[in-house]
Amino acid sequence: MTDFTMKKDADGVAIITWDTVGRSMNVMSQQGFLDLEALVDDALADDAIKGIVITSGKEGSFAGGMDLNAIARMKDDAGDDPARGLFDGVMGMHAILRKIERAGMDPKTNKGGKPIAAALPGTALGIGLELPLACHRIFAADNPKAKIGLPEIMVGIFPGAGGTTRLVRKLGVMAAAPLLLEGKLNDPKKAMQAGIVDEVVPVDELIDTARAWVLSKPSIVKPWDEKGYKMPGGAPYHPAGFMTFVGASAMVNGKTQGTLPAAKALLSAVYEGALVPFDTALRIEARWFTNVLMNPSSTAMIRSLFINKEALDKGANRPDVPDQKVNKVGVMGAGMMGAGIALVSAMAGMEVVLVDQKQAAADKGKAYSATYMDKGIKRGKATEAKKDETLARITATTDYDALKGCDLIIEAVFEDADVKAEVTKNVLKVVGDDCIFATNTSTLPITDLAKASDTPEQFIGIHFFSPVERMMLVEIIKGEKTGPRAVAKALDYVRQIRKTPIVVNDARFFYCNRCILPYINEGIRMVAEGVTPALIDNAARQLGFPVGPLQLVDETSIDLGAKIARATKTAMGDDYPDAAVDEVIFWMEGEGRLGRKANAGFFDYDDKGKRQGYWDGLAARYPHADTQPDLITVQHRLMFAQVLEAVRALEEGVLEDIREGDVGAVLAWGFAPWSGGPFSWLDILGAPYAAERCDELTAEFGPRFATPALLRELAKKGQSFYGRFAGVAEAA
Repeated sequence: MTDFTMKKDADGVAIITWDTVGRSMNVMSQQGFLDLEALVDDALADDAIKGIVITSGKEGSFAGGMDLNAIARMKDDAGDDPARGLFDGVMGMHAILRKIERAGMDPKTNKGGKPIAAALPGTALGIGLELPLACHRIFAADNPKAKIGLPEIMVGIFPGAGGTTRLVRKLGVMAAAPLLLEGKLNDPKKAMQAGIVDEVVPVDELIDTARAWVLSKPSIVKPWDEKGYKMPGGAPYHPAGFMTFVGASAMVNGKTQGTLPAAKALLSAVYEGALVPFDTALRIEARWFTNVLMNPSSTAMIRSLFINKEALDKGANRPDVPDQKVNKVGVMGAGMMGAGIALVSAMAGMEVVLVDQKQAAADKGKAYSATYMDKGIKRGKATEAKKDETLARITATTDYDALKGCDLIIEAVFEDADVKAEVTKNVLKVVGDDCIFATNTSTLPITDLAKASDTPEQFIGIHFFSPVERMMLVEIIKGEKTGPRAVAKALDYVRQIRKTPIVVNDARFFYCNRCILPYINEGIRMVAEGVTPALIDNAARQLGFPVGPLQLVDETSIDLGAKIARATKTAMGDDYPDAAVDEVIFWMEGEGRLGRKANAGFFDYDDKGKRQGYWDGLAARYPHADTQPDLITVQHRLMFAQVLEAVRALEEGVLEDIREGDVGAVLAWGFAPWSGGPFSWLDILGAPYAAERCDELTAEFGPRFATPALLRELAKKGQSFYGRFAGVAEAA
């Protein structure tokens, strides 16, 4: 079956309908392009046809973009000369879209040709917008839920099917920049205001309006094909245009620190393309798009941030048990975490019972949702009706009896095992025998906490990250006796609140904190060694981390770090490896330098909490060394400290799927997004080099960098993590 079909009506309009077989939303494939081209050729060659309307057979959407699984395979399918194969393939797509754009016009006079309209019932992303941009007029249905834009930059590529060149020529560099460089999406009305689509019409009038325009004999020559065309806002050699490009370059490098190849390639394609005629600009765009696809970063980002994430979102590792949709959830503890959990649950349509010891605390937790919705209303993201619906689903109370009928309990009380045990026992006296109990904890072992339950098979860990409403990852932790229904319930709940889950086995710090704590600790170690704090934090930011390790400690609070250190030391005894870190942390704690919350930490702060620079007292206590390490050494210490813990977690069975290790790292703590995650980064380096570098770091800095046996084995066999474990992950 074909994804594209065509019907020719009596008035001479050919309606081409895109309806990808077996998919809820249209995605473009290489075969789809060929099918579309054949139908366009047919319509253009038919003298009875006056014009074409391209639309979708999917209700509420036009297309979700290119099939990224196909993009991920493009390099492998490109033959012995992959760069040439990729370039030729991209130019083939350009040729088809250019054929639509020219529509049979005489190349010299621009006479003739048949009008082609795009009729978008809803969401149009990626190629789903690049195709309409090649048409002569874009009609969008008045569908407020629809999203229109070019989000490719978010998964490590950029719009490479003419979207970059056409949007810049249509809007100008300044107006196109947020759409291209930030992947900004708009609803149809805002897209029309921005100049992306030409007309917004009622849904039931969409096709008729597009047909009427086609039959009106409109002018169809694109501005950039007219003589004397000038780019809106000025080309690079124009004074205004020059300043735009200077500003865009500064913005890209300021935000990305040069870590995202796609952003630099996009800016290069725009700048170089703006200096030449349109068809040459398309070749330049194709060349830079090929450059990005040849970069291992794009492969890793597409795999982790789209393919792997999508698989996990759909329940790749879900046990084979019946649907466990949550209808009523009880949230124990109305602090910041509990309030956030209540908010996202209510927004997902669940009935929520928010319980705290005092009614004032419970009410404050519910008020968190009200404040959040009010902010959404001001930004046009929510309505008063939506706010009322959300708040009506939340019952704030001190009464445990209100938990009756809950099919999931999420405990988010103080991080103390005894307190959690008491709450667990009190809740289980009230709820039904089939209720699943989940504890939100970042450090306490799930197996131990489950001892407070008479049914440990129904006890599980659900580790949220703060703030709950913004963080996209949820870490689900299986205790030794956790059963499959509890895992399925947790996974189904996380899917309901539209977050990405990873499932790990119980161990100290689970997976995410196990990896991020060494990152923080390595930064603090370097302070004690006399490495300048600015070098440490900036080295991390230039790896793509949102904040450096010292700034991160300030944000999460130094006394929390001290508390974790003491508990870990007690548990590990003589095996405890971080005494050098503790010396710094405990001293800072003693000085009252507790981080941002105290307006005093590794940084100084003004009275409004704004960072003012590193605290001078730090250098007085730990003087800067006369000879500073090179940037790569600092970066490798920060990176290997994390990735080696990820490998050890896989070796020990804490991680069962490397996809979860990579997606979890990027979404939970912003691990170098360009790398695709710890395992992807090691694959980019290659196991032989990674093992060799570990040996060097071990010799210079200590056994914490010792090469894990698994990495050593991969190095000896010339294997990669995804080469060895991808089949296992896909079968899971």
